[in-house]
Amino acid sequence: MMEFLAAIAIHKPKFLAMHCQEVGGKNFEECMQFVNDFVKLLLASPELQRYDRLRVYLDEDFRHSEKFTALGNFYLIHEELQNVTMWDFAEKQFVPVNDKQIHSGRIEDISTKEKDKFPQNYFPDCKWSRKGFIRTRWCIKSRIFDLINIHLFHDASNLVAMESTPSSYRNSRHKVLEHTLERFDTDEYQTVPHFIFGDFNFRLDAQAVVQRLTVQTTPVYVKTSKNELKRIMYTEKGHDDKVVLTIEKKLFDHGDKHSEAFVVDNGKWLADFDNELEEFQDRLTEYPHDFPPSYPYVEDVNDGLGYMKTRLPGWCDRVLFSHTARALIDQNHKPLYSVIGAQVCMGDHKPVILSFSLACGAPPDTGLCI
Repeated sequence: MMEFLAAIAIHKPKFLAMHCQEVGGKNFEECMQFVNDFVKLLLASPELQRYDRLRVYLDEDFRHSEKFTALGNFYLIHEELQNVTMWDFAEKQFVPVNDKQIHSGRIEDISTKEKDKFPQNYFPDCKWSRKGFIRTRWCIKSRIFDLINIHLFHDASNLVAMESTPSSYRNSRHKVLEHTLERFDTDEYQTVPHFIFGDFNFRLDAQAVVQRLTVQTTPVYVKTSKNELKRIMYTEKGHDDKVVLTIEKKLFDHGDKHSEAFVVDNGKWLADFDNELEEFQDRLTEYPHDFPPSYPYVEDVNDGLGYMKTRLPGWCDRVLFSHTARALIDQNHKPLYSVIGAQVCMGDHKPVILSFSLACGAPPDTGLCI
């Protein structure tokens, strides 16, 4: 929380949008009860006292698994920013935002947001998930835009992920993101510029990265008693006892060079393998990310830089936007696209921030952080 509040103090946005995924954490049945206390503590922070209006949407009702997404949307409006309205999807009109409202628990009937959980058939290998989106629509300084919180499917197995290019997981993400964008383009509501940000779970081309990391090595395949692949070990040629890379379903271990390999020069050498967004380049864009992969960091309060040896690191967390949304960004004031808490432990994901000023006649101090 300290790093987040420090970012607010530095950038001083007039409108703040924060999208969270996996509200309640991995053990949500036990921990969901603490979410509201955390929200109260956050909103009581001195850095947020001049935000006199807000809308919070917390999908916490895990008892209705067919609807549960565990998404959390926070929108805070500074006292200096006036005449902010948001769309009511039931009434099909903009309504004033003049107070503070927190919607938690079961939020299906709250009409100032649109929420959906992705159909399970898009990811048949997963028995159950919390993946979906929450959309809100805003009008600020006569500029209309959507803010969409999204959580896409993950790579369940490193071994499966590297079997093909593109991987089966990438294909699933492509289908559900295409489904979502098509829905926004064809539904009953007018299509407007949109910012879509959250955990896309975009991953690097695992097959190609492994090939780069294992030049001059010999693969050793270990199978189970059922003849299923369990592990691949790449040993240095001529030195069978020196393991360069070990891969299992939930293990990706590059040995002593593991974290260093992915943070050197902010991971720029990995950019050639970060290509999931290319399939949507006619509809979505992104500022260059001059920061290392946002996932999976070790969850150790004494280590803010190391990666867990569970997955191939990747830029899972992103702020994307439609090409029409670029016109809303004041290009005379260079936007900031970075991570919060680059040097400290923030959990297994580093939060990503896009800070910019509204263009097209909006006052120069109308800053937004998302």
